[in-house]
Amino acid sequence: MRELAFLFLRLGFTAFGGPAAHIAMLHSEVVMRRKWLSEQEFLDLLGATNLIPGPNSTEMVIYIGQRRAGWPGMVLAGLCFIGPAVLMVLGLAWLYVEFGSTPQAAWLLVGIKPVVIVLILQALWKLGRNAVKNLWLALLGLLVLVLYFVGLNEIVLLFGGAALGMLIQAALQGRLTNLKTVLAPIALFSAPLAIPVFSLTALFFSFLKIGAVLYGSGYVLVTLLRAEFVERLAWLTDQQLLDAVAIGQVTPGPLFTSATFIGYLLSGLPGGLVATLGIFLPSFIFVWLSGPWIPRLRKAPLAAAFLDGVNISALGLMAAVTWQLGFASFVDAPTLGVGLVAAVLLFRFQLNSFWLVLGGGAAGLVMSLLR
Repeated sequence: MRELAFLFLRLGFTAFGGPAAHIAMLHSEVVMRRKWLSEQEFLDLLGATNLIPGPNSTEMVIYIGQRRAGWPGMVLAGLCFIGPAVLMVLGLAWLYVEFGSTPQAAWLLVGIKPVVIVLILQALWKLGRNAVKNLWLALLGLLVLVLYFVGLNEIVLLFGGAALGMLIQAALQGRLTNLKTVLAPIALFSAPLAIPVFSLTALFFSFLKIGAVLYGSGYVLVTLLRAEFVERLAWLTDQQLLDAVAIGQVTPGPLFTSATFIGYLLSGLPGGLVATLGIFLPSFIFVWLSGPWIPRLRKAPLAAAFLDGVNISALGLMAAVTWQLGFASFVDAPTLGVGLVAAVLLFRFQLNSFWLVLGGGAAGLVMSLLR
């Protein structure tokens, strides 16, 4: 337990760079240095995280804790990895609430937002190359993108895409299942769990719902956050949502700590803690339930088809929301210039996202001084 606590607290304070960087750090620590897992065991756990909703790197940490010390190790590892980022985000949220309306802070965020959009575009590009495995999946992603702009519920699209992927696979195998059986869970996941009148209970269930259905990259989180808190509940503006994503990006640990920031904006410290509990609780539950058997599921054709369908649907939603948020970020020539420079540094030179976000903030302050 001490080993788990020390390792994951250290990673919690230093794991910048997003899920891919976190996975690389975990591999170095638990496979190469400590020999806690073999290469194959590590790959099996990584495959398992792709089959359940939630942040992949955080769920890898929880799985490793479970392997080392049962359910107490699972809880300890997860809390130690998440905790440092949550504390940092709470501190930054306090500063944002106290000073976010000052001209300097406002311009700081004006410079950061274009960088966030570029980071999302890079994630979309990298994930898309793996997710688009055939023509059917490419068409499915395009269909989800179009239906989102038509106004269809994003969770219906997410799980509808997964169901369609399963149906295509079943048809190809000559084992077409009943459409109603495949689509039945969608109604449950798309049912509203919160009401427009704000309360801590409504906040908790909104984040619980998002944590329970989110597949793919942490940036897919932006899609569900916008649909829930900007469009459906109108508790946030697009500007505040982008600020939350920026704060989640500049701190170590999972991007899901953007939920902590949003909760603090809406209801102070209690809101921050409730939002954090709501969005991370499903990951602990899914890992606890799935640990013994889920690594075998990737070998099942229908389970693999479900995962392919939900991943391509998530990317379609992600592309749609990135298009919408881009209009709130690229507002003039200077912000467009910041975005172009960030794109070159990211795509050409692979600069760490932490430095890009800090550079965007510095560019925002320079724009403030010049104006």
